[in-house]
Amino acid sequence: MSTMTKDFTINEKYQQGKDQAIAIRPYFDDQKENMGLEKYGMTLHDGVYHQEDLACLELNGIKRYVTGLNEFAPDVKMLPDAEKKAKIKEIRKVIIQLEKELAANVLDEKDPEFWNKVQVLRPDNHKFWGKIHIKVGNDPYFLDPKKDPYDLIKLYAIKAGGFSIVAKDYETAQSTPNCRFYLDQVKKTVNTRTKTSKVKNKALAMLQKLYDENQDKLFYVAKMIDAHSYEYVKSTPIDVLYENMDAYINGLGDEKSTTTAASTFIAVANDSMENLTLRTLIKDASYYQFMTNDNRGWIIESETKVKLGKNNEEILEFFKNPLNEEILDRMLSQVKNYWES
Repeated sequence: MSTMTKDFTINEKYQQGKDQAIAIRPYFDDQKENMGLEKYGMTLHDGVYHQEDLACLELNGIKRYVTGLNEFAPDVKMLPDAEKKAKIKEIRKVIIQLEKELAANVLDEKDPEFWNKVQVLRPDNHKFWGKIHIKVGNDPYFLDPKKDPYDLIKLYAIKAGGFSIVAKDYETAQSTPNCRFYLDQVKKTVNTRTKTSKVKNKALAMLQKLYDENQDKLFYVAKMIDAHSYEYVKSTPIDVLYENMDAYINGLGDEKSTTTAASTFIAVANDSMENLTLRTLIKDASYYQFMTNDNRGWIIESETKVKLGKNNEEILEFFKNPLNEEILDRMLSQVKNYWES
């Protein structure tokens, strides 16, 4: 690849008049404390901004900017052949468009010397990529890639992880600790938000149905989900179980992700009563040390030293086997003494 590159002065457009369908927005979780700012839908104090240059990685003395527009990048090379071919075609089309707009440079996608003829957006043009940055605060920073070439560049860079302070979408922001900003593409963000709402509402509906129709099963569901389930006994008020499960589904328990918490509740509540009873038995029998680990990787009954299995799923199948009914009955009797105390 030739080393001839074109120096460049970047002139970005003002935010006014830009299409507002795509934006970098502050991410906040009103369930997580952030100096009280979360109460006002803010992630930073008023007037404070975060600025970051485009990420540049160096390996064996070779610098590589994380642009999302480099067909030689490792994440492109590792794609399956069909996907890689499509990605390279997409990258070249964008490069052709940007080179024409920024440098009046006309390129041919199929030219074997394609990258040697790129003047501005070459992967090794540090004079250009070194000037790409973002500056974001509480107000949305709109990107209009159809009209502003620099917004198109930033869009690809964000999606590729080129800015550590901006998650590539709302879903990624939800699962990223201490995330401050995310790329908001309205349709995709709404889809993620409604997905969370739908799974949470479904879980809450299942919780209400258990409360109304099957409180015995709700006891076992709560025992399985709550990290402190040993505190639950048969005399625990059903409203306590309901309130704790409601909090869990809403991300106020040990699992802070509402989507994950609600999905977990649904999966557990959909389990059969037989499985729930046995899984709860295994969980509490371990807590009360009616079953323990030996030094060979087996979980054994503490009293008889009988091997039950090497993990919970194996123990579940062990207890389902009619030949092991005596051991099951004995352990159930021991654990139920605690449940009914």
